[in-house]
This record gives sequence, C-alpha cells and structure tokens, in this order.
Amino acid sequence: MSSWRGSPDLGSRRSAPPVPGSAAYRDLPPVRLSGGTARRAGFRPGPDFGRDRRGRLRRLLGKIFGAGSPLRRLDWILLVAVLALCAIGTLLVWSATSTNGMSTADPYLSKDILNIGIGLALMAGVSMLDYRQLRQYAPVVLVASCVGLLVVLAPLGHFTAPVNGAKSWITLPGGFQIEPSEYAKLSIIFVSATILAVVPRRERRPRLRAVGIMLGVAAVPLVLVLAEPDLGVVMLMLALIIGMIALSGIRLRWLAALVVVGAAGIAAVIKLHLLKAYQVSRLTSFLNPSADPRGTGYSAEQSKIAIGSGGLTGQGLFHGQLIAGGFVPEQHTDFIFAVAGEELGFVGCLVIIGLLAVVLLCAIRIAARADDQFGMLVAGGIAIWFAVQSFINIGMTIGIMPVTGLPLPFVSYGGSAIFADMIAIGALQTVHRHRSVFD
Repeated sequence: MSSWRGSPDLGSRRSAPPVPGSAAYRDLPPVRLSGGTARRAGFRPGPDFGRDRRGRLRRLLGKIFGAGSPLRRLDWILLVAVLALCAIGTLLVWSATSTNGMSTADPYLSKDILNIGIGLALMAGVSMLDYRQLRQYAPVVLVASCVGLLVVLAPLGHFTAPVNGAKSWITLPGGFQIEPSEYAKLSIIFVSATILAVVPRRERRPRLRAVGIMLGVAAVPLVLVLAEPDLGVVMLMLALIIGMIALSGIRLRWLAALVVVGAAGIAAVIKLHLLKAYQVSRLTSFLNPSADPRGTGYSAEQSKIAIGSGGLTGQGLFHGQLIAGGFVPEQHTDFIFAVAGEELGFVGCLVIIGLLAVVLLCAIRIAARADDQFGMLVAGGIAIWFAVQSFINIGMTIGIMPVTGLPLPFVSYGGSAIFADMIAIGALQTVHRHRSVFD
C-alpha cells in the first residue's frame, strides 16, 4: 500500500489561498491595472491621478522654459524686432502688389508669408547649433555660394536670364528664384571670422599673413558677383571685408594701407570703363538727378515724391495713389521704403528705422559679450551687413545714395534675401546663447 505522500494526485494539488484580511497579504506586491483592464474592471482614477498628470506637464514645461532651456537663452528683444519688421514688410508688400484692394488672393502675399515661414525655420535650426560649429560650415557655405554664382554666370537659357541688366538669379519651377549673392555675404562673414580669429599665443591681433589669406579667399565670391554684375552687392562685400579686418584689431597703418588700395582699385575700375553702361548711368543720375528724370533718374524721383506725399501719418495702407498707380518701379522689393513713406508717413518710416536700429544694437551687444574672437567677428560682421545694406536701401529711396539692387532687410519681398537674413539672425542667437555666464 503506497503512502499518501507519494501519491501524484495529492502532491500536485496547490495550497489553499490565504483568507482575505489575513497577514499573508501584507508581503504581496500591489496590483497595477493597465488602462484597458482598469476600464473593464470599473476602475476610476482618484485625486492622485490628476496630480501626476499635472506634475508631468509642469516637468515638461520646465524643460522647455526652464533655466537650462535654449528658449530662455535666446535674445527675445532681437527676435521680437525681427518679427515686427517681417509683419510690417508683409503688409507693405501686400499693399504694393494688390490690384483689388485688400484681397487675400494676392500671390505675392502668400509667397511672402511662405518665405517668412521657411526663414523662421532656418533661423530656429541655426540658433540651436553651437556657434563653434559655424567654423565647420563656413567652407561649405563658401563653396556652395561660389558654385551658385558660377551657375548664374553659365549660359543656361531662361534659367539664368538677365534681369535689369544683371545675371543674379537662378529660376526654378513654380515661380521660385535663388540669388546666390545673398549667401555669398554669409560666406564672407563666416570664412573671414574663421581665418581672422586665429591669433597666435602672446599676441593680441591676427598676423598680416592671415589678413592676406582672408583677402584672397573673399576675392573669389567678390569677383564672381562683379562679373554678374551687381554693383550693390559688390559695395556691401567691400564694406564687409574692410569692416571685418578692422574688427579683428589689426594695426591702423595696415588698415589705412588697405583703404588706400581699395580706393585705388575703385578709381581704376572707373577710369578703365569696366562698369556697364546702365551702372554708369545710375551713378551719373545720382550725382545729377535732374539730368534724366524720365530715364535713369525716374525711380529715385518717383520714390522721393511718394515719400513726400505721405506727410506725417501717411495716406493709409492700400490708399497710396502713386503706389496704387504703379508709378514707383520695383516698389515691392528695392523701393519698399517708398511704400512705407506714402502709406504710413513719417511715423511709419520712423518705426521701421527704429526696429532696424534695435536689431543693430542687439547685434553689437552680442558681439561685445561674445566668448571669443570668432563669435565677436560673426556678430560684428552681421551688424555691419545690416547697417550698410539698410543705409544704402533707404538712402537710394530718398536720393542720397545711388540706385542699387539691395533690398531692405526683413521688409522687402524676396525669398533668398529673407532666407539669408534669417540665417544671420540664427547665427546671432547661437553666439548669444553660448556666451559666458560671467560677462
């Protein structure tokens, strides 16, 4: 007779569960139900459930807007000024191109809003970089811009057809255009800052050899833009080159010699008749506006009349008579300031100039607080860019500068211009974000 302990039936039986409420339940882990199981079981979240969700939301907002967040370290004054200029520019472009009053079907309006949106995305991407990465991208920007300039100069039919005597644009399907000279400005700033920031130990300024290398590299896009030809961009590039060298801290006698050489080069260009006929006519019309008021001096004359007719507060958006009649050429691009003068008046023009001044002051402050020579040169070069371009654009609309093809930053219509401007703002933001805590 077999023992009951060896019986397979009795040995495989499970022990009886503990009695509810007994001490055997105390050492068991708690039961956690999933969402679907909890709903099927009739589970109802208690007050702690809502607090957990609010706690996670607070932690997420803390990561986005906390002390270590990139958003907290942005220059918000600079960003607000740029957004305000873009908003004003969109309204002015809408008014300058609309033929049926305030119609949202204006293709220029939708394309301008699209350009600003893409530009803001580029600005956000660049601003999240470490500013020292701009050194790595500087040769890429230089090569890409030079390749674009070579494509512009190549005979590619309607893809590179001249506009107003200059071959500056690459025409793409869908009505889009690329202007490589806008990105050449960025390349000069980034490459010049990279070269001039290399200062030997126990020295306070770059050597003359570094200045020579920088001039040789910057001469490549400069010559290509001169071959387009684009007189306005060439003037801006020369200002950038001289300004970057001056900011690097070289000796004054070297800087004076460079200025003399540059002046001699400009004189040689004029004496040797290397300028195109339309460029010479623009310069002569600037020196004597009344010589040809219906020809080369027409744009400047109509622009001054439009600005003068605006008075103190302007005639109102979509109510400018000269703008509505299309009497000002290129009124949505090069002469956008004339639209502001007639429709917004002196007050509106003052607001635009004030916002541009805020952008320049922010750039100068970022340059002054930069961690190193490279960051200072990048921010300082961008400040020179915006200052010179704004002065030339506003100056040609009021008759104190020759007419060139330089747009007003953040205000004029144009995809490549707004993209390059926003990339520059992103570079300013990344230099600002990585400055030292102790200034």
